[in-house]
Amino acid sequence: MILPSKHIPQDRALLTVGANILRKLSRPKTVSALWEELPRKNNPARISNTALSYEGFVLALDLLFLIGAVDLHEGLLIRKKHDS
Repeated sequence: MILPSKHIPQDRALLTVGANILRKLSRPKTVSALWEELPRKNNPARISNTALSYEGFVLALDLLFLIGAVDLHEGLLIRKKHDS
């Protein structure tokens, strides 16, 4: 589920969904605002015609939090900046 596999298309893998979330987090946002910004409708240009579920969105947020890529501060999701 984290990586694409035989049964999980690339655009539904949690790493891909997480990358899309990080692209949308150029500034702090609420979870609701972020959910509204992500494309969820069927799009012929996408690899898979399955819509992103809220469950998949939350799991991707969980993964990003666990790896330290995002944090929640005063009700807003923020993208963490890491020093190299």
